[in-house]
Amino acid sequence: MSGRRVTWRAVEDFPCNLAEFERRFATQEACRDYLVHLRWPEGFRCPRCGGGKFWPQRVILLHCAACDYQSSVTAGTIFQDTHASLTLWFRAMWYITSQKNGTSALGLQRILGLGSYRTAWAWLHKLRRAMVRPGRDRLHGHVEVDETFVGGEEDGVSGRRRGDKSLIVVAVELEGKKVGRIRLRSIPDASAESLHAFIKDAIEPGSIVHSDGWQGYKGLEQKGYPCEVTVIGKQRKNAVKLLPHVHLVIALLKRWLLGTHQGAVNGAYLAYYLDEFTFRFNRRKSKSRGKLFYRLVQQAVTTAPAPYDQLVIRPPTETPAQPQAVGATLGYMSKVHT
Repeated sequence: MSGRRVTWRAVEDFPCNLAEFERRFATQEACRDYLVHLRWPEGFRCPRCGGGKFWPQRVILLHCAACDYQSSVTAGTIFQDTHASLTLWFRAMWYITSQKNGTSALGLQRILGLGSYRTAWAWLHKLRRAMVRPGRDRLHGHVEVDETFVGGEEDGVSGRRRGDKSLIVVAVELEGKKVGRIRLRSIPDASAESLHAFIKDAIEPGSIVHSDGWQGYKGLEQKGYPCEVTVIGKQRKNAVKLLPHVHLVIALLKRWLLGTHQGAVNGAYLAYYLDEFTFRFNRRKSKSRGKLFYRLVQQAVTTAPAPYDQLVIRPPTETPAQPQAVGATLGYMSKVHT
C-alpha cells in the first residue's frame, strides 16, 4: 500500500451549519482526517523518524511508511484513551459551540444519549481545558479592571471580605466606547499581590488600567501601567455607571452561571467555567458558529490529556465517587452581588 502525504490548506476550514457538519463528519475516518489536519498543519510528521507519509490503521492509528512506526492521532490530546467514537466527540464539540450560552453536563448527557452524568461532566471539563489558548495575547490600550463576588448572600460579610464566596477579578479591553476582549481569574483575595499578578499576566505594560482606587491597585505605575482612578467609595451602586464596561461583563457572567448552569457550579472548578465564558465572549462577534467549533478542535489537539482522576478536585478528607449534578455549589441560587 502506498503511503499518504497529507498537507493542510492555508485557509481555515470548518462547517458553516449543522447540515454541512453532518455531511462532513458522518464517519470515524472523516473525523480522524480532520484531527490529522489540525494536529499537523504543515503536514504529518512521524514522531520517530520525521517521515511525512503514512497510511491509516484501525481508525486512529497512523502507520509511518518509512519506519513502520504506529502513532495515534489522539495521543497527547484531550481525546487520549477515549473509548467513545470520534464522531460522538465531534457531535459534543459542535453542540457545545453551536449553543450560544453553552450547555450543562446534564444537557450534554441528554442530547448525546450518554450513559452517565459522570461522562458528560468529564467531557465538558476536558473541553474547557482546551478553551484556553497557550500564549494568548494580553489585553492592551484602555482596560477597565474590577473585582466581584459570586455566591449567595452571607450575613456579616461586606465589602471585599470574602467569606465563603468566590472572588473574581475581571479585565475588559475597550474598543472605543464598546467592550472588546476580556480576561477573568478567580483570586484568593483583593491584595496587591493577587491583583498585580493578574494584571501582569492579562494586560500589556503601557496599557491604561482604569480601576476604582482600591489600595490593591497601588504601585502599578512603577510596573509600567499608567492608572486612571474613579473613586467609588462606599457607593457601590455607582460602580455600574462609573466603570460600565467591566460591570456589564460581570452581569453577563452571573447571568450565564445562573441561566446555563442553574447555579450548580462547584467553587473548586470555577476557574474552568471562567475559561469557557472567556472563550465564548471573546468570539461572540464570529459570523459562523462553525468558527468556534474549528477553534475548539484546533486547541483540543494541542491540549494535554486530562484523565478523570486529574479532573476531580477532592477535598483532603473526602473521596467522592463522582461529581454532583447539583449541590456543593457557590450558592448562585441565592441573590448574587456585583
